[in-house]
Amino acid sequence: MKHRRDRCVLCAVASPRSNPCLEARRAATGSSYDRWLSAQSSTMHTLVFLSTRQVLQCQPAACQALPLLPRELFPLLFKVAFMDKKTLVLRELVHTWPFPLLSFQQLLQECAHCSRALLQERLSTESMQAVILGLTARIHTRETEAGTQPLCRKHALRVLDMTGLLDDGVEQDPETMSMWDCTAAVARTCIAQQQGGTAEPGLSPVPVEIRVDLRVNRASYTFLREALQSSVASPLRLCCRDLRAEDLPMRNTVALLQLLDAGCLRRIDLRFNNLGLRGLSVIIPHVARFQHLASLRLHYVHGDSRQPSVDGEDNFRYFLAQMGRFMCLRELSMGSSLLSGRLDQLLSTLQRPLESLELAFCALLPEDLRFLAQSSHAAHLKKLDLSGNDLSGNQLTPFQGLLQAVATTLLHLELTECQLADAQLLATLPTLTRCASLRYLGLYGNPLSMAGLKELLRDSVVQAELRTVVHPFPVDCYEGLPWPPPASVLLEASINEEKFARVEAELHQLLLASGRAHVLWTTDIYGRLAADYFSL
Repeated sequence: MKHRRDRCVLCAVASPRSNPCLEARRAATGSSYDRWLSAQSSTMHTLVFLSTRQVLQCQPAACQALPLLPRELFPLLFKVAFMDKKTLVLRELVHTWPFPLLSFQQLLQECAHCSRALLQERLSTESMQAVILGLTARIHTRETEAGTQPLCRKHALRVLDMTGLLDDGVEQDPETMSMWDCTAAVARTCIAQQQGGTAEPGLSPVPVEIRVDLRVNRASYTFLREALQSSVASPLRLCCRDLRAEDLPMRNTVALLQLLDAGCLRRIDLRFNNLGLRGLSVIIPHVARFQHLASLRLHYVHGDSRQPSVDGEDNFRYFLAQMGRFMCLRELSMGSSLLSGRLDQLLSTLQRPLESLELAFCALLPEDLRFLAQSSHAAHLKKLDLSGNDLSGNQLTPFQGLLQAVATTLLHLELTECQLADAQLLATLPTLTRCASLRYLGLYGNPLSMAGLKELLRDSVVQAELRTVVHPFPVDCYEGLPWPPPASVLLEASINEEKFARVEAELHQLLLASGRAHVLWTTDIYGRLAADYFSL
């Protein structure tokens, strides 16, 4: 009888009479995604996907059927349940997950059955909460009570990988979960598990490692610290991959770093902390213990430039000595740090060449650019950010030399607010277009005219890999600009919308005429366009 039931459940999925494709389309009126989906080609989804969606229409029945379905269907079931907010099914899937690893990056990506990449969207709060509830239920369930089949320790869930979630900085709506909210939800789950008391008799939960990217500020610091402390002896063990700490006092930053697993962390990002050299000299030895660290992002690292002191120089030398301890560092960001004439000291201490270097608003001098061009880093750089450094005067020639040095490997170039007018851009184009692998070019906030942009568009046709150009509003579209216009004026002054609409139309026609319609030319500097180093 059980055999007949198995067969009935599975055969009903793909029965021609049920017409899952038609039923799925009829049901596609409840969400904005489904309305969008109905306008797309039916070839986007396989019959297996559409059948899976049909099976999950009745959640109680689907939960009862899970033990009867092949394990191989669980990954697709998870994606469909997550996508369609089938929270009962999603919770039960996590509760009875039959594999050692449950990875968001693997399960929510574009796949052979569905072209929708959920990790590139702001994720549903309901779905995220269902995953956490399913995990909690699993921890509190005896091995022989999870579903109709025992949870064999050989196949028990050991790692829940929730890393890689979108954190675009855009204001969240009530139905989506930001990285800040996700951090709070996971942390509170770990705390609640530890405070839940002793385990029930006969309950010996298999520890689950929760891999997450953590975001912390003053408001969330206390409970995140408690969660990290609790997870040491808890069956839910918090493992941080990327840490971003914003506006956090120095002592709190150190306390968090001391609680993190040195083997898991790949990135530390300290934002808006205004550490200065003195504060950094206190924090940097705690950072340097993470020998597998691949990305270090620091900001506002400078002393009092009006009164240089012996202590300031000692702190800088100590910082350099600690930087020399990193063996795996591939990305370094030193935004808004005073590095004038000191770039050689900083980069010479590193053990291996960098692949990503961000030096935005660092007041770089010509000798800094010349050193970088001649250093071992130049031949390995995939991403370079020189935003906020004036490249229009005696910096232009060293900058062109640097471009020539990085041309073979460069994929991403950010030159926002670098005072590049038409003359400087045109002089740089022969070198810039040698960057044959370039995918992204950021030029926002530069005083370029429509004529300069058209010249850039024509010359960039030879760059076959180029996909995104973030350009400024042309100076032609402003009224009464001072010349040369400061970046602050370009960012704040109003533009003539009619003129800019004509500019956009002309650029679009040029792209079409050159066969480059797939290249995005935009003024949206806040969009999700700038690739993260780890995605290059």
